[in-house]
Amino acid sequence: QVQLVESGGGLVQAGGSLRLSCVASGGRFSTYPMGWFRQAPGKEREFVAAISQSGGSTAYADSVKGRFTISRDNGKNTMYLQTRSLKAEDTAVYYCAADRATFLTIVTNPHQYDYWGQGTQVTVSS
Repeated sequence: QVQLVESGGGLVQAGGSLRLSCVASGGRFSTYPMGWFRQAPGKEREFVAAISQSGGSTAYADSVKGRFTISRDNGKNTMYLQTRSLKAEDTAVYYCAADRATFLTIVTNPHQYDYWGQGTQVTVSS
């Protein structure tokens, strides 16, 4: 059973930055495609970014492209989301996710993911 734990969220002013981390345990981290999602109050969970097993391929939602960077360190079983130029509309609970389908590389559909963290709150004040 894979466990994912996010951290790094908080309250930041618009234009600021945060680095979110997701530490995995109990599985073969380096074999899983990984992703970040977010959910704002009253809205559905939405895709933010995804990364392949090696980290060589990434994908981003249009709303964060150029501002967020996803990365991973397989030696530390950790994935990151560096956020920059944060906007009020980035306010949400951010979740990391792992997919057991190791034949895939980039996964953007939340229903495809098998494991989820508990989430970390990001609040951007305008």
